[in-house]
Amino acid sequence: MATQVKGKVVHIKGVTFNGITDSNHWVPMDGPPKFGGENGAIRPKELLLLSLAGCTGSDVASILTKMRQKFQRFEVHVEAEMADEHPKVYTKIHLTYKVWGDVNEQNLVKAINLSQDVYCAVTAMLQKAVEITHSYEINPQE
Repeated sequence: MATQVKGKVVHIKGVTFNGITDSNHWVPMDGPPKFGGENGAIRPKELLLLSLAGCTGSDVASILTKMRQKFQRFEVHVEAEMADEHPKVYTKIHLTYKVWGDVNEQNLVKAINLSQDVYCAVTAMLQKAVEITHSYEINPQE
């Protein structure tokens, strides 16, 4: 039997909404004033990019930790290209994994590939509709 997840968005005013899912954490979403928003929160489509970066970032951090890789800092940067016409979907997404510390390059590549090819459900869903590429940087300890 498949696991069911539920959520809802609650209209505040204009195009401002608060969303919540089974984890019981609220996420505000808003738009620019020209569309009736207050410009007070992340755009829903931007939240999708952060969901992707957060999903794969969680995987990579967990895998590196299990590999006993000592990183001091870890970030996943995301950039996307968007179609000019409606619906203005993302057409390309690029992730840059940035790690600071004593991390073996082969282990980092393995962790990224495991996330991209096996574990990250957000990647698995999005790559059916958009090209997702990635790169990485290993930086010295700060």
